Amino acid sequence: MFPDGLRLKGVFGAGRKLPPPNRGSPMFAWKDPFFRRLFVAWLLCSLMTVTASAQSPSGKLSVEQDSTATVALTSDMAGQWANLVLHGVDTEFPNKLSLVYSNPDQIGTPKEHFPAFYGCFDWHSSVHGHWVLVRLLKQSPEMPAATKIRETLARHLTAENLKREAEFFAREENKSFERMYGWAWFLRLAMELDSFDDDDAVQWRGALEPLEELLVERITAYLPLLTFPIRTGQHPDTGFALGQVLDYARSRDLDELEQLVIARARDFYWTDIDYPVQYEPSGHDFFSSAWNEADLMRRVLTPEEFSDWLNTFVPKLKQQLTDGTISPVSVSDVTDGKLVHLAGLNLNRAWCLQAVANHLPEQHPLVNAIRTNAREHLVAGLAYINSGHYEGDHWLATFGLYAISGVGQ
Repeated sequence: MFPDGLRLKGVFGAGRKLPPPNRGSPMFAWKDPFFRRLFVAWLLCSLMTVTASAQSPSGKLSVEQDSTATVALTSDMAGQWANLVLHGVDTEFPNKLSLVYSNPDQIGTPKEHFPAFYGCFDWHSSVHGHWVLVRLLKQSPEMPAATKIRETLARHLTAENLKREAEFFAREENKSFERMYGWAWFLRLAMELDSFDDDDAVQWRGALEPLEELLVERITAYLPLLTFPIRTGQHPDTGFALGQVLDYARSRDLDELEQLVIARARDFYWTDIDYPVQYEPSGHDFFSSAWNEADLMRRVLTPEEFSDWLNTFVPKLKQQLTDGTISPVSVSDVTDGKLVHLAGLNLNRAWCLQAVANHLPEQHPLVNAIRTNAREHLVAGLAYINSGHYEGDHWLATFGLYAISGVGQ
């Protein structure tokens, strides 16, 4: 189907060379998962349609010819993602606790420590899994999974469960637990419930308050002490967390917290120039630290200020959007919990780039190119959701829903 040595440009990057086929088998192509993904990418670029691959049965996306068209969440996708999360939030094992114990009496199971957020492999994934359930229920209250979603949230988000979790976080040895990635997602969950006009949601929202108050105190104490931003493609990245905290502060009219985050964002990032985006990603990134930073700064600056800042932050952006430097990446093994992070990187870049384009002045010469690039990342990332492997399935629906819904914009 493809000649030897063909180089494809598209959602899996410019200049990626196909290995020569095995001429001894007429089905050489479809025996290679990497080849199958490249074939899907080729179809996407030529037909502007996407059909989920056998490895990623996430349903079909109807994509318009316009390269900047929005990819919409379908009812089928919403139902599949809801079921993924419903399974995960009640799956206690396997689980990665990453805890510090000061005495043997503290040792316990995930559910003993976290009666609300014990599933989904780790605490933060459980938290943002609950965010997915709340958002889907709010957007589609008549969806088939709605009854089970409501029952699950009512069972997990109780005042007693959250009181026990707040007590866990309050211990001195846990003051840095989930800092600040898990904290940021918890505040995003609170924001989602704030805007949910529903009697049950009012109760769930009230249950969050003890831990919410503690985390706000922790953030307020921590940020002045953070001498340098943490720039990484994984959980501790400062840019992502500050963006979520800033949204939370503004939604709750917490002026002091808002001003603290704005000040820290300017301290950390205002003078950044010539960011080496060509060094991203590293092997198991699910974040782009560069674009998380840009996504934060567009929240802080006016469109005109942001345009000037972006021009110095990534001065070669016009070239890098098209030469393969900033292009979607493939996952070599969806069963590897670290390597599958790259699927999330595609989705993270998608929401950051879309937000950047939306905040730039409309006459900015790169707006359309950025939106096209964002859309390519989105489609590439969505194809990995619901792969049938828990390594990615316990969290990727969150990134998919965040990216496709325009959250935070």
